Amino acid sequence: MQVRIKQATSLEERLTAEALRLREKAKLLPPGIEREHAIRKARQAETGLHINAWLRSPGLRAPT
Repeated sequence: MQVRIKQATSLEERLTAEALRLREKAKLLPPGIEREHAIRKARQAETGLHINAWLRSPGLRAPT
């Protein structure tokens, strides 16, 4: 049996919130591994936003 969860917010909203949260967290951390990890995760969320926007763009077409 597969459990499906209905999300209350869109993927864009969740990725944006996560990127902002991680950027704020990184600002509070001293330079080091933990700060770099937070920055890297924020960039991944932002990249996910860009990919999602590209996939949803009206100019995107399947190869023929």
